[in-house]
Amino acid sequence: MSVPTAAADQTICAPLPVLGADVTVPLVTGGDVTYAALDYAASSPALQRVWDDVAAYAPYYGSVHRGAGYLSQLSTDLFETSRATVAEFLGCRAEDQVVFTRSTTDSLNLLAAALPAGCQVFVFETEHHASLLPWRDARVTYLDAPRTTDQAVATLEKALAARDPHGPALVCVTGASNVTGELWPVRELAAAAHAHGARIVLDAAQLAPHHPVDIAELDVDWVAFSGHKLYAPFGSGVLAGRADWLVDAEPYLAGGGASRKVARRADGGVDVEWHTTAARHEAGSPNVIGVYSIAAACKALTEAGFDRLVDREQQLVTRVREGLAGVPEVKVLSLFGDDAPRVGVLSFVVEGWNSSHFAAALSAEYGIGVRDGLFCAHPLVRTLLGSEPQDPGECGAPDAAPGERSLNAIRVSFGAGTPDEHIERFLGAVRELVGEGARWTYRTEEGRCVPDRGAAQV
Repeated sequence: MSVPTAAADQTICAPLPVLGADVTVPLVTGGDVTYAALDYAASSPALQRVWDDVAAYAPYYGSVHRGAGYLSQLSTDLFETSRATVAEFLGCRAEDQVVFTRSTTDSLNLLAAALPAGCQVFVFETEHHASLLPWRDARVTYLDAPRTTDQAVATLEKALAARDPHGPALVCVTGASNVTGELWPVRELAAAAHAHGARIVLDAAQLAPHHPVDIAELDVDWVAFSGHKLYAPFGSGVLAGRADWLVDAEPYLAGGGASRKVARRADGGVDVEWHTTAARHEAGSPNVIGVYSIAAACKALTEAGFDRLVDREQQLVTRVREGLAGVPEVKVLSLFGDDAPRVGVLSFVVEGWNSSHFAAALSAEYGIGVRDGLFCAHPLVRTLLGSEPQDPGECGAPDAAPGERSLNAIRVSFGAGTPDEHIERFLGAVRELVGEGARWTYRTEEGRCVPDRGAAQV
């Protein structure tokens, strides 16, 4: 059984076609401009190829694992084929499981719920909250931010050497920072973890859209990522890796699909036999559209040629870094140094500017979408800024808790769908704003920083 898919007519000398490439937005200064989406680290635009594949399947939509009819059988086959596609994309080992979730956050919370009793968890303070916070029921050791990749490995080795060597342990580490874009030494950290009897989970939310991720090559135990950062919409995610802890754990959600057999007992209770496959943690009707969109994105990126995609993105990274380096008032944030390898994610501050004000001006006056705030990585951003929460001025950080104002940063992020023109417009806008100032004043309105006049036009 199969459904039609879009033709793989992609070229690498230009960005991959994405939805929204021709969307125009109004400027507070008058007129419209094509929107420059430079917030890929939050949610990347969907690839046109992915959207077309999903649209081709939509008329055949049916219930998964729950019907004898043709459309149900086709949808079930599509769902399980998508699982195999994701496993291939990640270089999974034969015994690994691919569990579909809602997001990276959901994936890591699932793994946290499956930890063996007494498990120790080691996590750097530099993690995104999705991988920093799920371990509430475990013994957690938070590691200080390293300033070199070698220091990261040494810090982990020292912490692991001091742990109870007889109990289970898990290391959680990002592949690429959602704040600085810097690549972490995943293979070396995995070797350190295994040398001390620990396992390791890779948060690949920012890595998978930009670089090939191979579980076997990196020698990690699990990988987690989100579809909405991999050019696939609809709110699905993946946890892939070793099956034993997942099989031994209680189902993440109890319900249909996770259960193999349910029977009433003579005493009036219920006996349940749970699945031992990935279905054990996929209770309820699955998000087949979201799952298929992830698989379609995996295929699209693979067929486009990841090496060539990486080469083109690195050209954009170099252009942005050189462009920002030419503006003395701009400071790019970095843990491992200005020349550290990174994906298309850079955060910076501008001397004399409130970051929320600057980001609002980029949007209102130039039609450029970036993000400002603490990027759901509060400890890391505050470490990089050398600051504690404080009042930065009129426009507060969107990430701030009620009543709290935080000094924050601006993040620009891009990828396979970013045109060169958007990068040049961004750099030109930065130079103009720093040199000439914003053409409007800005204020906080319903938690957003907006122009004082003409806010309704933005």
